[in-house]
Amino acid sequence: MTPIDEDPQSAGANPQVLTVGAPEVGEVLAERYRLEEHIGNDSLGRQLWRGADVILQRQVTVVLRYPGGDSAAEMLSAAVAASRIVHPHLVGVYDAIDEGERAYVVREWVQGTSLRDVVAEYGPLEADKVVAIGHAVADAVAALHDTGMAHGNVQPGTVLIGDDGRVVLADARADESATVEADLRAIGAVLYCSLTGHWPHAEAGVSVVPDAVRDDAGTVIAPSQARAGVPGHLDELTVDLLNAHLNPPSAEILSAELGRLDNAEDQRALFADEAEIGLDSFDNTSIAPEAPERDNRRLAVIIAAVLAVVVLGGAIIIGTSGDDDPGTKTPAAVGTGSAVPGKGPTGEAGFLPLKADQLRIVDPQGDGSEQDKYELAVDGNPATAWNTDRYQREDFGGLKKGVGILVDLGADTSVSAVDLELGNANTDIELYGGPASAGAAGDKSQDSNITKTLQQIGPPKPGAGSRTIMLVTDPTKKVRYVLVWFTRVPKEANGGGYRLLVSELKIRGQAA
Repeated sequence: MTPIDEDPQSAGANPQVLTVGAPEVGEVLAERYRLEEHIGNDSLGRQLWRGADVILQRQVTVVLRYPGGDSAAEMLSAAVAASRIVHPHLVGVYDAIDEGERAYVVREWVQGTSLRDVVAEYGPLEADKVVAIGHAVADAVAALHDTGMAHGNVQPGTVLIGDDGRVVLADARADESATVEADLRAIGAVLYCSLTGHWPHAEAGVSVVPDAVRDDAGTVIAPSQARAGVPGHLDELTVDLLNAHLNPPSAEILSAELGRLDNAEDQRALFADEAEIGLDSFDNTSIAPEAPERDNRRLAVIIAAVLAVVVLGGAIIIGTSGDDDPGTKTPAAVGTGSAVPGKGPTGEAGFLPLKADQLRIVDPQGDGSEQDKYELAVDGNPATAWNTDRYQREDFGGLKKGVGILVDLGADTSVSAVDLELGNANTDIELYGGPASAGAAGDKSQDSNITKTLQQIGPPKPGAGSRTIMLVTDPTKKVRYVLVWFTRVPKEANGGGYRLLVSELKIRGQAA
């Protein structure tokens, strides 16, 4: 049985610390923590025990390492740092003790299983459940990053799902190799694993979970290529987080975006037909010597609880369990889930209402031929599109540096993202914005300087797909003008030339 503390960088290697002198069941550590069951050893040679706090009369997890002293310094320092953070989606750390010959960390016990075990047992998850899990993990990571600490060990074995549905992140490894960027890439990998049952090794660290499927160039294929029905927004976000050429958004922004995608009003209603099964029927494989057979109905119940607890943000105290080795399963059906138009800024994110008279084509080096039918980009019909002229080269035939769509929101507005549906994939996009004080942006005579008048408000996206989300780096900085600036024209599917088609342009944010 494999404990949760699988190190993605060392899976399959020999333990760095040998486990010798294992204590016995019933031994009491620090005159307080009674060891009740040895769950197993992790890849770093640490022992994982289920225990009990005899003073507070609660179950705990005890992680023992031999020896203590200098070799346990990283484990203890990470535990001390994590203990300062109280968050509903982070496993609580209660104590950290160094006895010299051994050291141990005491943390809460989660009665449940790991994401790795869930995916291995049942296969890829539905999209709405993936969003809920990703939202919880991103929220936990954001709380760590706010303190200046990186987690360093975000992976399916440390993402735990309690029997009551709480999703928690465990086992921070805040050593020198832990970075904020690595945490964010790993959140993308958690989404990828949840959607496909595979873990991208090169992008997020080696794991016992099978590597992602790759194309001939060795690039991870998108989840939508691995299975049918993955929503475009979730597919695009996952791929972007794994793309080393794109700067990831902060964990706070990522959490907010996943929260906006998670818009079901009653998550438990998704599993109304499972009401007769109680949560207690979900077997805890980390404790049972042999895992009894489970079925998809039980998974539905526990994931239903996941969704409900994630949405409510409840802080329920539970403890830490282990996970089993992965297997291969048939993909499950995928849900959809999209933002709710008209819902503004204090509830779930929604799309801001856009009309044709709010748009203008910015084409400072053009002859005006690109100006026609731009209203089709906001008509709500993906079958219609605004398009540029046809060019013989992807650089607009060498005639211009770019073409853009400028949106005037009418007033300074909190904007979080721009959603695009394009007729062809593989274009380069930049995102600019500015407040009402940048009034020159609305003057067509100033178009030649518009990318200097406005400021970039999000990371550029080279090689954007046909479904693209442009995240705004800081949604708290309100903007009136939003410019979606295209610097490369994609090749037409029929090979006749290069032309850009924008079927739908939507802006997510807080209505003024």
